[in-house]
Amino acid sequence: MKKIIWIFLVATAACARAADAEPTNSPATNAPAKIDAATIPDATHKPVFTTNTVTIAGQRVKYMAETGMLPILKSDGTTRASVFYIAYTRLGEADADARPVTFCFNGGPGSSSVWLHLGALGPRRVKMNDDGTLPKPPFGLVDNEYSILGASDLVFIDPVATGFSRVAKDEKADDFFGDSADLDSVGEFIRLWTTRHERWLSPKFLCGESYGVFRAAGLADQLRERYGMYLNGLILVSGVLDFGTIWGQTGNDLPFTLYLPAYTAAAQFHKKLPPDLQADLAKALAESRAFAKGEYASALEQGDSLPADERQKIIAELARLTGLSPQVIEDNNLRVDEGVFRKQLLHDEGLILGAYDARITGRDDDPASPTPDFDPSDAAVHGPFSAAINSYIRSELKFEDDLPYEIIAGVQPWNYGVRNNYANASDKLAATMNQNPYMKILVLGGRCDLVCPIDTMRHALDHMALAADYRTNITYAEFDAGHMMYVNLPDLQKMQQDLENFLKP
Repeated sequence: MKKIIWIFLVATAACARAADAEPTNSPATNAPAKIDAATIPDATHKPVFTTNTVTIAGQRVKYMAETGMLPILKSDGTTRASVFYIAYTRLGEADADARPVTFCFNGGPGSSSVWLHLGALGPRRVKMNDDGTLPKPPFGLVDNEYSILGASDLVFIDPVATGFSRVAKDEKADDFFGDSADLDSVGEFIRLWTTRHERWLSPKFLCGESYGVFRAAGLADQLRERYGMYLNGLILVSGVLDFGTIWGQTGNDLPFTLYLPAYTAAAQFHKKLPPDLQADLAKALAESRAFAKGEYASALEQGDSLPADERQKIIAELARLTGLSPQVIEDNNLRVDEGVFRKQLLHDEGLILGAYDARITGRDDDPASPTPDFDPSDAAVHGPFSAAINSYIRSELKFEDDLPYEIIAGVQPWNYGVRNNYANASDKLAATMNQNPYMKILVLGGRCDLVCPIDTMRHALDHMALAADYRTNITYAEFDAGHMMYVNLPDLQKMQQDLENFLKP
């Protein structure tokens, strides 16, 4: 089950075919006004400002978009790198300082912020099929009536090497490829942006997806300790806090139990469960979670000493909860990783499941291979999001750069700062919450996410060294789709409501 979390989305499914009702204020009919422009985009040049409006929940929201670069500074004031960002500020507010500002980023490591930006939170979004599947090219953008710009100003950050962000001359990109270095650079960006825009007294939130959740947990601690910046809340989307919960291998059976409810949700979506479970997803998930924590965990702990009759009972129950054949479960020694599950559930139909979103299927390139050759849910979003961001930055935001916009950058090997252990940011998050008891946490997860199932986050948070009184600051929201739940239109609508409620004072 070992995998690199290309949490570019992080995410990976599709937003919605809200193309059928494109808002009247689309750039096709009302192009944004260009206020200022830079010639060579780097940290020493002025950012580009444009204004536009978007209708959110029936209300017209006028906003300014700021597109530019900020320097990551050395202690002597010289520049180590330039970080690309796109920020949105609502205009016409009587008390602008009182408005929340949310800093947003995706994961990977090595992903730009395009997924949260043009998939869920920003005022424009990628035009997708309503269920998150791939639309027919050419692709497009629509106004995002489900943006959270009505509730919070937004800053989308592309970490070093992603987007247009780059290291300064004579600096090494590899020096930024690690947990500690990443927290230093992204934390310095947030400090400088906050200072230049005079937002130190504004409510401040972080929104991270996938590895961005790991980053957000570390940043909350980094910003508090390094700069004395206390946050109001963290929005943790389809993420990982403890890599021990997602990397199953010999000696670590935990992920196999934590992934089981996601397998159950995916099997129910594809109508592979027995009638009683198929008719009631809530019942199916409750039964799956109870079995995972109880009999299944006990059976795996016993290893090969598990009695034969008990082993057959476990196989039968796993088959009932996953839709897989007993033989597949037997062949995998009761430990079915996500690659095998994706390959086998619809094998008789010649289909494989998506990893980021198991609802989405594709034709199997090689039916004889043990695991899928590609991720259909990744393929569904990569083209539309790539076309959208490359068009949007130049044509609507008026920011010009001839370098490729790096949606997913090669940043491996990544230094997680641990040896002979699993990287874990739970301790940093707990330390921050214990010292800032007002900081809230909202955990968002898709039931059909086979990369970072929400049960892995629940486990990590339940095992933090956190005062009991502060656990009430943590809330959860589950969605029908996968890692990028927001590309499924009903989930995007629910997500907006959850986020707006969370951002309220």
